[in-house]
Amino acid sequence: MLQHAGYATALVFATVAVHTACTLWVLRWVRHADFQDRVRRSYLAQGATLSSLVFLMCLAAVLESGMWASAYLWLGALSTPEEALYFSLVTFTTLGYGDVTLHEDWRLLSGFQAANGTLMFGWTTALIVAIAQRVFAEAEAD
Repeated sequence: MLQHAGYATALVFATVAVHTACTLWVLRWVRHADFQDRVRRSYLAQGATLSSLVFLMCLAAVLESGMWASAYLWLGALSTPEEALYFSLVTFTTLGYGDVTLHEDWRLLSGFQAANGTLMFGWTTALIVAIAQRVFAEAEAD
């Protein structure tokens, strides 16, 4: 059990690192001088800005799920890349269909992944709301 908790901890740290990198990139982008000019141009520019942010963070979630999927394959907990990615995405989003499950030897990992996914999506939601507020505040300033 401790070994599995160790694997889960390493994966949580790795996903937090990816999420931190994406968040810092987004914040750097928002603080750039061109950002204010871009969002003041039109509603279309504001929509494109928010859409880009959502797309980037969606990619981050897929990458993070892929990290978990790779671990499941490496550990032998799941047998094919498709099965591992499917299970990982379903678990990371806490959808949990249950049509693919881990053997009882590995099921502790899925609980950690679900908790990790919940936190990452909460973080993403907070970031999107904060940036949306900034985008619309910049637009209202004109």
